[in-house]
Amino acid sequence: MSVRIVADLAEARRSLLRRGLVQDVEVTPELLDQSERVWGERLAPDQVVERILADVRARGDAALREVTARLDRAILASFEVERAEVEAAYRAVPDEVVDALRLAIQQVRTFHQRHLPRSWLDFGPDGAIGQRVTPIERIGLHAPGGRAAYPSTVVMAAVPARVAGCSSVVMCTPPRPDGTAHPTMLVAADLAGVDRVFKLGGAQAIAAMAFGTESVPRVDKIVGPGNIFVALAKRRVYGVVGVDAIAGPTETMLIADESADPGAAAADMLAQAEHDPLASAILLATSEQVAKLVGAQVERQLARLPKPDVARASLASRGGIVVTGSVDVALELANEYAPEHLCLLVRDPWAAMAKVKNAGGVFVGETSLEAVGDYTAGPSHVMPTGGTARFSSPLTTNDFLKVTSVFAIGVDGVNRLGPPAATLARAEGLPAHAAAVEHRLERIAPRA
Repeated sequence: MSVRIVADLAEARRSLLRRGLVQDVEVTPELLDQSERVWGERLAPDQVVERILADVRARGDAALREVTARLDRAILASFEVERAEVEAAYRAVPDEVVDALRLAIQQVRTFHQRHLPRSWLDFGPDGAIGQRVTPIERIGLHAPGGRAAYPSTVVMAAVPARVAGCSSVVMCTPPRPDGTAHPTMLVAADLAGVDRVFKLGGAQAIAAMAFGTESVPRVDKIVGPGNIFVALAKRRVYGVVGVDAIAGPTETMLIADESADPGAAAADMLAQAEHDPLASAILLATSEQVAKLVGAQVERQLARLPKPDVARASLASRGGIVVTGSVDVALELANEYAPEHLCLLVRDPWAAMAKVKNAGGVFVGETSLEAVGDYTAGPSHVMPTGGTARFSSPLTTNDFLKVTSVFAIGVDGVNRLGPPAATLARAEGLPAHAAAVEHRLERIAPRA
């Protein structure tokens, strides 16, 4: 295949760099046909999600069994993974994979321990003010396992929750047709400190954790990625529980100048494209020569992949190369696009880094490859997608904590701050607020 190369910036903004919304799903005839086979009706994704949420909320485990049988083709007597299945998983997973998971967990734990916010109190003449930082008690993790199993996602979400001090972490991951969970997912969950694992995935897992059922405990916040049905379900249960983000397909943007290795740039594009046909791998090249060299490498390396179909579909629909003319123009386009991952394959990556405003994660220089960041560097690979890096952040311990403001106002504080507070209350038409302040002022006047 030939990689698309766009030299006109206006055209690039209209096509390759154009953002849609996570919820804007094209309802194709194929999608409706699939829905009809499963549900007996031609339902759009949002209708499917509404049906699942309502059914699980009303009927609990009975609904979960029926939906799991329909969608995962698994008949389950029990949803929860027993210890014997976890022990069998350790026997099935190669030792080098277990060792790699242990290293990744240590790296992630070390990073998030440095990030952990602290409570504080500031004592002064008016009394004390401050913040009390406490962990969210019950966390639910959705760990997808449809197209592939991603134990790294378990590590990236569960470890920060444990560092934050959450008292309960439960995980939902889809069952295989034989009714078992993927062994590597179970090993990752056990090593990362997950308390309980349930063989559930998709919108039904989100519903179970949000509302609670006879088997699945209700949680306070749900984190973790998933497909469009998971994204729509998380959006609809927000307010019943907290959610980390409404994630879209994964994406990477690379900036490459004449100093970049075309083979490395192509390899990074393909590493992203192999995730999903809807993944986006976009290169911003400073010249047409760079674009052509990388494009040729993409074609050469794609032909060597054992399973190239997913990457080929991703590049054909969502990927490509934009010729920018300079690193500065490339950075301007990157800040507009606000990618999940931004890789700086340029002569002076730190100078470029200083100009980055919007990105979930920045990979500085050719050796800072995203593939290492996905697994063992330390920061979580759960990052904002769909342009939301303009206003949101990667998953950190902040997502598992809540802040309570502390007010300890003394007599001097009431005397100094009370009168203007009463004035503002009356200006807003709230005389009872003003009266509450004035009552305190009258009571403390004799003592003062």
